[in-house]
Amino acid sequence: MNTLKPTLGPIQLWGIAVGLVISGEYFGWSYGWGVAGTLGFLVTTLMVATMYSCFIFSYTELTTAIPHAGGPFAFSRRAFGEFGGMIAGMATLIEFVFAPPAIALAIGAYLNVQYPTLNPQLAAIGAYAIFMTLNILGVKLAAMFELLVTSLAVIELLIFMGVVAPGFSMANFVANGWAGSHEFTGHAMSGIFAAIPFAIWFFLAIEGAAMAAEETRDPRRTIPRAYISGIITLVILAFGVMMMAGGVGDWRTLSDINDPLPRAMRMVVGEDSRWMHMLVWIGLFGLVASFHGIILGYSRQFFALARAGYLPRGLARLSRFQTPHRAILAGGVIGIAAILSDGHFDLQGMSLTAAMITMAVFGAIVMYVMSMLSLFRLRRVEPDLERWYRAPGYPVVPLVALLMALVCLVAMLWFNPTIALLFVGLMLLGGLYFLLTKTQRRDAEDTIAMTP
Repeated sequence: MNTLKPTLGPIQLWGIAVGLVISGEYFGWSYGWGVAGTLGFLVTTLMVATMYSCFIFSYTELTTAIPHAGGPFAFSRRAFGEFGGMIAGMATLIEFVFAPPAIALAIGAYLNVQYPTLNPQLAAIGAYAIFMTLNILGVKLAAMFELLVTSLAVIELLIFMGVVAPGFSMANFVANGWAGSHEFTGHAMSGIFAAIPFAIWFFLAIEGAAMAAEETRDPRRTIPRAYISGIITLVILAFGVMMMAGGVGDWRTLSDINDPLPRAMRMVVGEDSRWMHMLVWIGLFGLVASFHGIILGYSRQFFALARAGYLPRGLARLSRFQTPHRAILAGGVIGIAAILSDGHFDLQGMSLTAAMITMAVFGAIVMYVMSMLSLFRLRRVEPDLERWYRAPGYPVVPLVALLMALVCLVAMLWFNPTIALLFVGLMLLGGLYFLLTKTQRRDAEDTIAMTP
């Protein structure tokens, strides 16, 4: 059987959990200002932070009870059978495959600040080449690197908040804060819901640490510690960065760009400040941490689906470093193709970065819904399943997560019909492959997540 080796401890898993997400503190979220304004987006972020907190406290129960490289795919397959596994697995794969090219383009944008002649697309492709190679060389090496860059990224965000604090003004933050208006209107309410994918970007992919569960030592203790400390870290950073960046000047100049933090710092310290150059360089660590971590995440999802017969079996092959090298390369090919398509397609008038963020969020929301439904079903049909961690406040806490995820999904469908159709099309392709490969699944090696 293709089996991953458990080598990760709690600090390394915290590094993966936070690192998967932390690029969301550096870019992407400011697109929410473009549709909701600072005050409207603050409301959206409060809603989404509540959803994620409830979700993580509930999701941890599933992760410790069923430690599996497929994460949500394994939970849903155990709760709802093969078709349920397909829905969750495909949704998770879409989330983790479409997030990295958005981050890679942001890496290119940050480097372009320092080197204006550098093509951001070439820089993005170069990032894929470097970090796919690092992931292929071994999970322990990859996790050590992830912990290092994540720690530096967290420190840098704290430095950013400290440096711009003298220039912060609440008057700047609230000016035109309701979708460009001083007063709350129906347009502002619409903007609050339209901004949901960009608030989710603050936290998107933290659930991906579950895909390293098979590679974690003592998952019943390690996973709760990593997840709970991780969500606390991210909530504090999200609100701190958003408030500070929005209060240093005219926030409208920071919306709809890929490098809001360097621009915000420039307003306070000037173009030639050493702080400014430090932010650009160390800020890259935040992007790199997420980019590198999500490559790990999508490769484990490809690997788990292929091992279970939901994708071609060749994607489950391991390299001599005991890493799923073919799965790593498969996601890279898709991501590089997405980067090369930048400027050639118009999706709802969005930049490619915003469109890929939205596509990734569609996958995430469907996965969140399936995970919470799996928690409820497994509590009912498998009451004796060994649960090392139980969701606090059950059933209220997971129900809040489920209902808020459904609200987010409806809002996403309403405001993003074109990308919704593309998402549904990808899900249908996955469903078609599922229908055509029953024998492949029956003969697959992996049965750990099947209902007894």
